[in-house]
Amino acid sequence: MNYILAHDLGTSGNKATLYAADGTACASVLAAYDTRFFNGCWAEQNPDDWWKAVCDSTRELLERARVDPRDVAVVALSGQMMGCTPVDAEGRALRPSMLYCDQRATAEADAILSRMSLADFYRIVGHRVSASYSLEKLMWLRANEPEVFAKTAKTLCAKDYVNCRLTGRMATDYSDASGTNAFDINTFKWSGEVLACAGIALDLFPEALPSTAILGGVTSEAAAATGLLEGTPVAVGGGDGSAAGVGVGCVRPGSAYNCMGSSSWIALTVRDPVVDPEMRTMNWAHCVPGYLHPSGTMQTAGSSFKWLAEQLCAEETAEAARAGGSKYALIDAKAASSPAGANGVLFLPYMLGERTPWWNPDARGAFVGLNLATKRADMLRAVLEGVAMNLGYIVDIFRNGGVSFDGGLRIIGGGAQSRVLRQILADACGCPVHTLQSTAEATSMGAAIIGGVACGMFPGFDVVDDLLKTSETIAPDPSRVEFYRGRTKLLAKAYRSLVGVYADLAAGM
Repeated sequence: MNYILAHDLGTSGNKATLYAADGTACASVLAAYDTRFFNGCWAEQNPDDWWKAVCDSTRELLERARVDPRDVAVVALSGQMMGCTPVDAEGRALRPSMLYCDQRATAEADAILSRMSLADFYRIVGHRVSASYSLEKLMWLRANEPEVFAKTAKTLCAKDYVNCRLTGRMATDYSDASGTNAFDINTFKWSGEVLACAGIALDLFPEALPSTAILGGVTSEAAAATGLLEGTPVAVGGGDGSAAGVGVGCVRPGSAYNCMGSSSWIALTVRDPVVDPEMRTMNWAHCVPGYLHPSGTMQTAGSSFKWLAEQLCAEETAEAARAGGSKYALIDAKAASSPAGANGVLFLPYMLGERTPWWNPDARGAFVGLNLATKRADMLRAVLEGVAMNLGYIVDIFRNGGVSFDGGLRIIGGGAQSRVLRQILADACGCPVHTLQSTAEATSMGAAIIGGVACGMFPGFDVVDDLLKTSETIAPDPSRVEFYRGRTKLLAKAYRSLVGVYADLAAGM
């Protein structure tokens, strides 16, 4: 019983990873599946593709690593959140799953707001009303596919569907439950008040359990499909956002992290909800029992860097191709040649609308302050600063809610490779920024730690102190903290000045 099998059921595929008892990732296998995007804002996946990916990757992983199935102590999953997968009483999917990015349920979101104030809704579930969430999608199903809705016994999230196929039991964990918009984050129970407002029966949602509960054992049918031993324990697991918090060591109050991916978020661990009067941030249940995992998410961080590289950095791209190096390292060096403040250039990083702090789908990116003396290096630095300052704004929202960032931020994701960005982030947030020796598998590592705690291999979540090591800490430059604080206020002023323009552009003017 030497290994933990972790599955990270993402948007583009499932990654299966075997972890040893010391936290070492021994081997991993990725199995991809397709997403169908259509009707402008609809996004679906076939749940049976998830199951096939889990079966195929498990078999290949055990064979590649030459691991006897008897040596797998536990299986634990993390998975994409906020989806809606209706299943019948036997756990069979009745239709494709509507993903978190599917926006078809806008009328249903409006219907909730006609019956309950946004402030009351946010106080209960920790989120705004939105078509992104499971509850609104289930309401859409009732209105538009009544024959499917009539057969629906439960709605499941992605990892819960696979867990059901593994064990025969339908349940979810608190973190995924908190991403449905039907879960009371104050009581850790399904909200009768919200469900009554939506006209949805409570029994359409599964039993909610701690992430570390053992859901059951692998059935004989699932054992034949996956190559696992019948009876192998399966932990309930967690939603990918909260699991990543575990995998990066954000497991106790006073800890926080930043994921710098295509989108970017600041998340932390607290005992009580952080209630923002303007409802700009969100509260999730943590995978660590008893805690919450508030976050603030911006839409386009790494996506802004990618756009920057594609549109403004042909020179660095060509040089990197010739020398076999990284174009982003060259972009970093160019951006570093511009001073703090980018010689007066501001970049508004709202290339695909914005969530925190503005919650405006019409917001768009902009350079402000260009003049005839502006250099390309200034524009490159302005993009890095715009992203970092928006994240700094999110940090300040949490500070105003009583959260301390004295312990700093752990940073993961592709953007964490940029030392220039890490320094700007430390200055803009006014706190240290820590990088870890290994962050590539944060979500999978989180699932593994959950599984290890669930089966008793790990004594508790404090094991992260032994498994995760800091590789570098960048302290904020005191002279720049105040500078960026003022600069962030200017960024907010620029955004507010353009709100009317954004609305006109969205209207086709």
